[in-house]
Amino acid sequence: MWITPEEVLLANALWVSERANPFFILQRRKGHGKGGGITGLLVGTMDVVLDSSARVAPYRILHQTGDSQVFWSIACGSSRKEITQHWEWLEANLLQTLSIFDNDEDITTFVKGKISGIIAEENKSKAALEDEDSGKFREAEQKMRKLFGMPDEEKLVNYYSCSYWKGRVPRQGWLYLSINHICFYSFLLGKEVTLVVQWTDVTRLEKNATLVFPESVRVSTRHTEHYFSMFLNVNDTFKLMEQLATIAMRQLLDNEGFAADRSLPKPCKTLKNVSALKRDLDARAKNERYRALFRLTQDERLDGHTDCTLWTPFAKMHIVGQLFVSNNYICFCSRDEDLCQLIIPLREVSIVEKADSSSVLPCPVSISTKNKMTFLFANLKDRDFLVQRISDFLQRTPDRLWSDGHPGRPGPAAPLQLEPADSQPGSAPHLPEREKMKEESWSIHFFEFGRGVCMYRTSKTRELVLNGIPESLRGELWLLFSGAKNEMDTHPGYYAELVEQAMGRCTLATEEIERDLHRSMPEHHAFQNEMGIAALRRVLTAYACRNPGIGYCQAMNIVTSVLLLYCTEEEAFWLLVALCERMLPDYYNTRVVGALVDQGVFEELTRECLPLLYEHMQELGVISTISLSWFLTLFLSVMPFDSAVLLVDCFFYEGIKVIFQVALAVLHANMDTLLGCTDEGEAMTILGRYLDNVVNKQTVSPPIPHLHALLTSGNEPPPEIDVFELIKSSYDKFGSLRADDIEQMRFKQRLKVIQSLEDTAKRSVVRAIMTDSAFSIEELEELYVLFKAKHIMSCYWGASSTAAERHDPSLPYLEQYRIDLGQFCQLFGALGTWLCGTHTATLAARLFRLLDGNRDGGRGGGPSGRHFVVCVSEVKDYKYYLRMWAKEKEPRKETIKDLPRMNQDPLEQELYHAIATVASLLLRIGEVGKRFGNGNGGRKPNGAADAPAAELPRPEKEDPNGGSGPGQSLVCQALAEAQLETPPQQTSDEEVKDDTSVSSYSVVSAGSLQCEDIADDTVLIGCGGDQQRRGSTLDGDWSITFEQVLASMLTEPALVDYFEKKGDIQARMAACKMQRAVERQVSSSSDHELAQLST
Repeated sequence: MWITPEEVLLANALWVSERANPFFILQRRKGHGKGGGITGLLVGTMDVVLDSSARVAPYRILHQTGDSQVFWSIACGSSRKEITQHWEWLEANLLQTLSIFDNDEDITTFVKGKISGIIAEENKSKAALEDEDSGKFREAEQKMRKLFGMPDEEKLVNYYSCSYWKGRVPRQGWLYLSINHICFYSFLLGKEVTLVVQWTDVTRLEKNATLVFPESVRVSTRHTEHYFSMFLNVNDTFKLMEQLATIAMRQLLDNEGFAADRSLPKPCKTLKNVSALKRDLDARAKNERYRALFRLTQDERLDGHTDCTLWTPFAKMHIVGQLFVSNNYICFCSRDEDLCQLIIPLREVSIVEKADSSSVLPCPVSISTKNKMTFLFANLKDRDFLVQRISDFLQRTPDRLWSDGHPGRPGPAAPLQLEPADSQPGSAPHLPEREKMKEESWSIHFFEFGRGVCMYRTSKTRELVLNGIPESLRGELWLLFSGAKNEMDTHPGYYAELVEQAMGRCTLATEEIERDLHRSMPEHHAFQNEMGIAALRRVLTAYACRNPGIGYCQAMNIVTSVLLLYCTEEEAFWLLVALCERMLPDYYNTRVVGALVDQGVFEELTRECLPLLYEHMQELGVISTISLSWFLTLFLSVMPFDSAVLLVDCFFYEGIKVIFQVALAVLHANMDTLLGCTDEGEAMTILGRYLDNVVNKQTVSPPIPHLHALLTSGNEPPPEIDVFELIKSSYDKFGSLRADDIEQMRFKQRLKVIQSLEDTAKRSVVRAIMTDSAFSIEELEELYVLFKAKHIMSCYWGASSTAAERHDPSLPYLEQYRIDLGQFCQLFGALGTWLCGTHTATLAARLFRLLDGNRDGGRGGGPSGRHFVVCVSEVKDYKYYLRMWAKEKEPRKETIKDLPRMNQDPLEQELYHAIATVASLLLRIGEVGKRFGNGNGGRKPNGAADAPAAELPRPEKEDPNGGSGPGQSLVCQALAEAQLETPPQQTSDEEVKDDTSVSSYSVVSAGSLQCEDIADDTVLIGCGGDQQRRGSTLDGDWSITFEQVLASMLTEPALVDYFEKKGDIQARMAACKMQRAVERQVSSSSDHELAQLST
């Protein structure tokens, strides 16, 4: 390619000149191509270690004038063919022009200007996104695609210099991290190491620090482990690897490919060796941390953050922390997270102004809200940006939206709220003294720290939550702490619209909801009447309509019923949204992946905190059995309601960490008893009895019978456990848990859980499809892996339809994933048993159309995995057909001439005779059909081909008893005369040529093919007389059916044996796996060099 002219001082250092003229020199890198010796090995090693561009472009063209020692590099190429084209263009277009100039400087200026103009023209046609990446990074991306045979759709994120441990020897090279692959390349003194691993195959990713592998990263797959070390910054590299592995797991889980963020702001200047994708991923990571810290919605994007101080009127001091600004919020978090946290929605801001700076209070900004609260930030590095950001938001926000957060805003019809006596346990006319004290404490807190979304959240707030939220304030504070309040205020009327859309809709989710409605807290009187059941139905169906990917999952009914006891329907709906989509991610999908991940995290925490109990519980297999229900229902299904709801209070404020703490505290409290258990049932009974007796002695509502009361068998009642003591014990013993540590553990367990689910799905598919094929279990597993890999590849390498369109979750798992025509042809060509040379693609296309149920060419879903396995499999019942047709086969007529013997293998000769016999028989059947359709061989008049079938001469019916009726006699007479019939008169030499060479054509029934399926060498039979192809006149009477072709082939044992012969599918699958390596070898050689090798 043409490159911007760059000055080269040492033209012959490590380069060999191959062509030259007075103005240009074509050079090749030493060591590239044939020969090179020790010098070539050293140069090649140096290019890899120093990341030289010569490894990608080993050819270049230099410009030189006269006796000057300064050269200018103007072109480079990865192959001899490419560089030769540039050289020939220079000789044809510039040599004669340059010979006119008298001054060498003018020649150089003209050449540089000409090359720059060519580059500018080429850049006009390129996408603007390409320009965001630096030239050095684009060069590395091209190098990756060449070394590993990647298509242009594969985008490089970043690359690092490191060592790959192959055995006990480290190989220094370069690690390339792309969206879908982790690749490594090394070339040291002739030893080449190439590694390609798909992110979807990674089962474990760890950062180790041992004596053998200092600061290394271990990448594990199902079969191998790879170690990388000697990174310049191992932490940054590992974080990026974690992000890419998470994207791959999301792809396996949701079948969604990676979509780059096109709205990402461009940097002020091009960053060296940092791609746009890397900036995108960095921004995503920051956004995720920001949203998780302040419980914001998924569409919130962080604009920036800066250090500052916040004046806290309750403490009468300035608190140091960070200020975060996003598109809809201003948030503050102190360095000590427990000290202060603040969320200010921009919709609540009324006034923003710069205050006077002083030595004590530099660069202050005052922000006032509509509820008369004022916040003073100081020590801002760029307060102008903050003020401008808020001012822009206020200008573009219509006045009518400012009242969204107010209780009296217009909205949908009043939401159905359960009767106060039923739904508000705390609304009794005479509250206990302790409940009144709680309400008074919260009133004082609201007065001092504010009330609503702009409330200061401090350690005092946490203390009040741990002591129990008053019944009358529970719904309000749940909405506030979960972030559901913000989402509800910004989407007025949304819930009412969903309820209307879901009304009367019948889906799988609504059927499951109806089954579980009466199982939702049946012991509570609020759900013993139709009003409560109807409210629960509306909330669940509305969410199923909002999120069809989740729809409905068991345990959602239990959680939602508790939400409805303290909130209106709309508030319960938005709390459910916050739970399912932010606070408990992936918990309530079809495979409860999130709950399984947290179950693995709980096991890991148990191993770290309670090692002796962990080993014993693992032997019994109890942890995985009990913890799933604890996490899915937040202890609501295993603990008395009045006690469990206090854990829900803590959960909405603290997040999932409080559930882990309480679960560990439960195990710790029963450790001595559990260590003496001998079986799983005994351990579960102990834990069930313990949880059933966790009581809330401060409750104001009458006791509600619990379903687990049956476990409290025995003469002596078990001791009661105060839920407040349990919560306090969990914070004292396990309060050191941090959200960041839990997220790190979740990442490790997510890889393990999703890959385990993939293995389970593979085994299920293999068991279900075994009866449809003759493959062994091992072969079916390998086929499944290849098919799924091809489907995943389509998600990101530009298929004709999106992967989601080819994935139908409602189908059985073995039929969910589908591939398009191109992918089917590739797999069939690599694995098919009956290939036919140059016609393999045609055969694959016809098979694809046969298996394509909706006949749309795979745009909405082609063949499934089951269909593909059947297609490449050997069907078992050919011998049955052979025996059946052998009984009915008539002796061959003497008129069939014996075919001449050829000098062939006996099996090939027998197969040749069988094919010729079948072809001859099919030709005679076609002639019989023609004579039979015309009535004794008479030809139809013009236009008869278009006549309705009812007007054609009809033969007499056959004897139903199988006797030789007149119709059968006609067929026999036609068969006898078929050899003597003269061909119809030809109208041109081309038609004579077409008809006389019919033996070299594929003879098929035109009715069985679509128009685009007809190849150039196919004679169509059975079409209208006016249809022509390449000058051939199509005989409208001549026709054969598929059944006739099949019956004719089954009469020849040689053909049956050929199709019954078991192919070596293992070898084909191994060759298919090596295809990527072959592509890498081919891509590393130029077309010119390959042509030389082929000659």
